[in-house]
Amino acid sequence: MRLGLRVFFGFFLIAGLSAVLLLKVFLAEVKPSVREVMEDLMVDTAHLLAEVAADELAEGPPRPDGRLAAQLQRYVKREVDVPIWGLRKQSLSLRIYVTDMAGRVVLDSGQPSAVGEDYSQWRDVALTLRGDYGARSTRYSADDRSTILVVAAPVLKDGHRLGVVSVAKPVASVQRFIDRAERRVFWAGAGLLAASLLVGVAVTLWLVASVRRLRRYAQQAQAGQALAPPEVPGELGELAHAMDDMRRRLEGREQLEHDVRALTHELKSPLAALRASGELLQDDLPEADRQRFAAQVLDQTARLQALVERVLALSQLEAQVGLGERQRLSLADWTEAQLRRQEPRLAQKGLRATWTERADVAVDADPALLELAFGNLLVNAIDFAPAGSTLELAVSATPTAARLTLRDHGPGVPPQAFAQLGRRFFSTARPGSLVKGSGLGLAIARRVAELHGGRLAFEAAEPGLRVTLTLPR
Repeated sequence: MRLGLRVFFGFFLIAGLSAVLLLKVFLAEVKPSVREVMEDLMVDTAHLLAEVAADELAEGPPRPDGRLAAQLQRYVKREVDVPIWGLRKQSLSLRIYVTDMAGRVVLDSGQPSAVGEDYSQWRDVALTLRGDYGARSTRYSADDRSTILVVAAPVLKDGHRLGVVSVAKPVASVQRFIDRAERRVFWAGAGLLAASLLVGVAVTLWLVASVRRLRRYAQQAQAGQALAPPEVPGELGELAHAMDDMRRRLEGREQLEHDVRALTHELKSPLAALRASGELLQDDLPEADRQRFAAQVLDQTARLQALVERVLALSQLEAQVGLGERQRLSLADWTEAQLRRQEPRLAQKGLRATWTERADVAVDADPALLELAFGNLLVNAIDFAPAGSTLELAVSATPTAARLTLRDHGPGVPPQAFAQLGRRFFSTARPGSLVKGSGLGLAIARRVAELHGGRLAFEAAEPGLRVTLTLPR
């Protein structure tokens, strides 16, 4: 089962069970709470009527045509029609009866009248005559709505007990209010459950979307794409950045292992040549051979020194975050000055530099870094260009960038090797030999372009290779 479904079902189970349990608790408490409030009001009513009946009972048993009996009859016949919170009350439902000290009914507002009957065994009368709180609940059928709640209060005069006043009220008279409260609680609970489920869906979708973004980022990182971690709030965001840190460390370790292997390979050839030359120089050799081997030692030493310097330069560039001091440079004039510095090397190989385009465009650049990049590109072109050939230079402009292009007429690069040009320690063999360079020159030029916010591109020139350094204007 997918993560989203598991999270949603878990949330649904928790929210659903909680809502059902809460609804059961609330619905179970509605009816008892209404009855408790009703009983409280009936206690007040019973004690009030006990005070009203005290004077008449003090004179003797109340007469059927007496004042209290007449008041009860007027109460029974009274017409009412009042709205109570949206429900209309159109009848009076209290039954009031009075018993003497023997528990016999002497007044009764109910129909048929229970006057003369013995109620001394009823709990409301018996407990009140005994001095306790008298109340009872009587059910006339299996239907809970038939329950009648009776509350009694003692009739007192000068501290003497004269009888009992009981107030009875059927639960059915307030059942409408109970039903309405239960409906409101039920629909409120259903609405709360629906809202919680919507929140659950939203949270689940957000969580799944965030996890999918993390998964997509992990898959892209696995495929070798160096992307910024997704911006996800909370712990998932911390996880994304932790994954990015881990990816960087793993990439750094893998790159370090690759570079160490490549550097070891690059060092093997000159070290082997130095060792062989040193061993031969220990023997007695003719002067010409001694000079040849000594020159080889110097040549391999220079090769090692150049390799170390380029490794250090590239390491510094990769650790560098921004540029140093920028200057406004005319790209064509600056390139011409760099060519003049390389004239001895060009002349040594009989190469000639020509311009195919020379646009008047200026760039903001770090002169030292730009010289390092172009110097490596020019040395690389000189190494691969056939003797007596031409190097073509061009400076062109677009609305947003300036481009410096350098082309040689050498053997070029195999199509399958283009994707790896500019990577450290990747190079192709020099023309006329099996000797390869370190590949650090193009890697240095690419890093300088990146620091300037530009890029380095390679294109087959047929014959030769065309390298374009693009810098923002």
